[in-house]
Amino acid sequence: RSTLLRSFCVSAYSKGVGKHTGTHEIILTKQRAQDLILRLKPEERKILMEELTVHTEKTEKNGKATMPTGDQLRMLAIHNALPFVGFGFLDNFIMIVAGDYIDTTIGIGLGISTMAAAGLGNAISDAAGIGSAWYVEKLAVKIGVQAPSLTPAQLEMAATRWSANIGRAVGVFLGCILGMFPLLFLSSKEGMRQSQLQEQQKPAS
Repeated sequence: RSTLLRSFCVSAYSKGVGKHTGTHEIILTKQRAQDLILRLKPEERKILMEELTVHTEKTEKNGKATMPTGDQLRMLAIHNALPFVGFGFLDNFIMIVAGDYIDTTIGIGLGISTMAAAGLGNAISDAAGIGSAWYVEKLAVKIGVQAPSLTPAQLEMAATRWSANIGRAVGVFLGCILGMFPLLFLSSKEGMRQSQLQEQQKPAS
């Protein structure tokens, strides 16, 4: 492999892809790298990629990995937040709707408390969340927020983990707040129900 790669470099240099400086270093710009790749056969590109991967892994093991930039950490937080916005929204939305339905139907027949109805609604929302996880993640990818390109060493850094976890926490919090909007309608229904009960309890004149 090393012999073949050296022949790549010699060929690239002889064709003007790279040039020597006074210190005998090859200056390989982005355009020249693209030109080199276009000249290689598929098998040669595969070998070159394997060697670059091995070299990168050795460099990361021997040296200290660079800290992710602020933009990368921000993108990572947003990438992790979006799916959890959907999870939080569905969890609270289904729990409130299902809990209210159980409370006003099954709860009256079985005589269970409002908290028990809320617990059953939460169980239903958790079960539904398992089935909807794939759709929520797919929708988040379609929005266009891609995860930043980070090395395995960078992903293990404390700053990277903190950014991902903070993004998830903020996402699920916002999702739960948005998922509470059925309470606007349920409060109106509860007010009408209380008014009807008060009317029924009034003594007939």
